[in-house]
Amino acid sequence: MENVKITLVKSLSGRFARHIATANSLGLHKIGDSTVQPDNECTKGKYTQISYLVKVEKA
Repeated sequence: MENVKITLVKSLSGRFARHIATANSLGLHKIGDSTVQPDNECTKGKYTQISYLVKVEKA
């Protein structure tokens, strides 16, 4: 299975509570934090919801 690297590029300050919770569930807390996640439907749904906050690339 493929993996994706997700990096938080914008601040979570002032965002919707649901979007902050989604970023935290991916392990993203501060700008510049990165995580490697499996590229499955659950992860795609999460990073699609907060696509304006993150940068996604294949790992």
